[in-house]
Amino acid sequence: MTVLSQILLGTVILVLCSLIHSVILVWSINTLKSVASKLESGNTSLRIVIFTTIALTFVVLAHTIQVWVWAISFISFGALETLSDSIYFALITYTTLGYGDIVLGEAYRIYGAMAAVTGLLNFGLSTAFLVGLASRFLPK
Repeated sequence: MTVLSQILLGTVILVLCSLIHSVILVWSINTLKSVASKLESGNTSLRIVIFTTIALTFVVLAHTIQVWVWAISFISFGALETLSDSIYFALITYTTLGYGDIVLGEAYRIYGAMAAVTGLLNFGLSTAFLVGLASRFLPK
């Protein structure tokens, strides 16, 4: 892959993942509004636990789907050969942990780095989302 094609394909996957993330967060807001109205009169501690668990479930779902998208793309474009290696590499790259025990060839290095950019951006979005939820829906 050329440098330009790595950047372009990486950008396409990044945008797709960000779209997935945004859709899931909007879906979770609608779900949480419904749950909040049903739990208004209940135990405050239980309401906080239920509300937080639902919000975190949606956030984890969004990130998990994105790791799978990256893993499938690494196999599809020939960057990695096995599903196991691809999921592992996508996960450690997306979280910017990067152990370095599996590395991409030179033809895919920039493309692989785009997975880290995706994770960085969407973890930031998740953090802002959870802080916003806490300030809006949870008791002061």
